[in-house]
Amino acid sequence: MSETISLTVNGEPRRIAHGASVADLVADIGLNPAKVAVERNAIIVPRSTLADVALADGDVLEIVHFVGGGDVSADDTWTVAGRTFRSRLIVGTGKYKDFAQNAAALEASGAEIVTVAVRRVNVSDPKAPMLTDFIDPKKVTYLPNTAGCFTAEDAIRTLRLAREAGGWDLVKLEVLGEARTLYPDMRETLKATEVLAQEGFLPMVYCVDDPIAAKQLEEAGAVAVMPLGAPIGSGLGIQNKVTIRLIVEGAKVPVLVDAGVGTASDAAVAMELGVDGVLMNTAIAEARDPIRMARAMRLAVEAGRDAYLAGRMATRKYADPSSPLAGMI
Repeated sequence: MSETISLTVNGEPRRIAHGASVADLVADIGLNPAKVAVERNAIIVPRSTLADVALADGDVLEIVHFVGGGDVSADDTWTVAGRTFRSRLIVGTGKYKDFAQNAAALEASGAEIVTVAVRRVNVSDPKAPMLTDFIDPKKVTYLPNTAGCFTAEDAIRTLRLAREAGGWDLVKLEVLGEARTLYPDMRETLKATEVLAQEGFLPMVYCVDDPIAAKQLEEAGAVAVMPLGAPIGSGLGIQNKVTIRLIVEGAKVPVLVDAGVGTASDAAVAMELGVDGVLMNTAIAEARDPIRMARAMRLAVEAGRDAYLAGRMATRKYADPSSPLAGMI
């Protein structure tokens, strides 16, 4: 029997002693197991079991840790309510298999902001794992949202509790009209925006892809407007590029596409419209490989932003050869 086995770690070949555990590998690399997340053959290895999981020849591992920002240039930042960020990708924290997978996907995405729902504490088991055990709010900006609220009153109450719990004033507001489409109720949304702004909140607001509604929200105190690309969780991609571009052209606050992104090309299309960023959850969480999809989304957002800044070529009705036809043999 061979004394060593072959592994692929973060895309690179590596050998380790036969019989070694995941914990042994982490130690061999020189990492602190308390500061990394490990995926073995596309399955997250809980930190508490690293020493119990034996490695086998041919295993493929991803080891990630927490750093801020993406790979975009330092001068290409965006600002909302006086706070500046490098990553233009915002990700959610729902639908993941567990908190460890969520944390690993967040790291792969490079996102600096995560949306978090406000839910009741499990009083029957107060020591149960919580999101903050895996994603440190001191290192990543938490954006409390009002997911599941169908009235302005419920949304306002939820965010008041969020501010009490964590001191957050930068929040994401969404007030839904019905459960079937999860489209925003703009009358209730506008009402909630006005109240929250008066109370000192800084609401980033989910809205329909309507330039008039977006302008009304801005005038009511929204610090960012977040038009949907398609219904929440649908994965249909950007359905109306014209209206989103009109919102971008008319807004004095950041514009972020929120909802509807299904894959990396959708994120790139959104960024090519000139928006400041993209928010997504289901597209990453429900992918077969959430961590790989998170990386793809990060790269797509960066590529779409670069394409927008570069300025695309003009479209033409007929072909235009890249090589001149004159002087051909």
